[in-house]
Amino acid sequence: MVTDNPIGPPPWLNAPPVDPYPYEDTHDLRKGPDLHPALLGLLPYVGLWRGRGRGGFPTIEDFDYAQEIRISHDGRPFLHYESRAWILDEQSQPVRPAMREVGWWRPVLDDGRPTDDVEALLTNPTGIMELYIGRTKGLQLEMATDAVVRTATAKEVTAGHRLFGIVEGALLYAQEMAAVGHSLSPHLSARLIRVGG
Repeated sequence: MVTDNPIGPPPWLNAPPVDPYPYEDTHDLRKGPDLHPALLGLLPYVGLWRGRGRGGFPTIEDFDYAQEIRISHDGRPFLHYESRAWILDEQSQPVRPAMREVGWWRPVLDDGRPTDDVEALLTNPTGIMELYIGRTKGLQLEMATDAVVRTATAKEVTAGHRLFGIVEGALLYAQEMAAVGHSLSPHLSARLIRVGG
């Protein structure tokens, strides 16, 4: 029986505790790290947004929802995207939590300089991950799925298309989805007001 461990204990085994994460992530351009120059084309989207939308699909009844989207950065050349939504009743009262989604928007660089092309990686707790390829044009961002990956228990989603725009200071979007045997069909649309940033 060998008693000596030739590798030894890992260096972190008896290391002291670490302080909280030392780098700030912000949706407010007036504080925190400077925005990376590669993100200037996506600058109008940085902020905390809140508003209302309408959803539907051929296989479900239409529904009203509220949503909060936070688009932030930490000084590196990508944006963090986080969305939380909740279903509303006829009196605009919350009924239950709805979709959550997190991910990253990344400008495509050419020789270190940003282009109008954007890659977006989005995932949600229903077991679906989407890779979008898109392009900015002024205050508009349009993107379509390049790949959709899902777990064995997730709904059969096969494609998506999203159009974002800043219109009179508000964030508007429309989202189409192909799922459960249906081709791309309108799914979500909303208008959100900047409440932070």
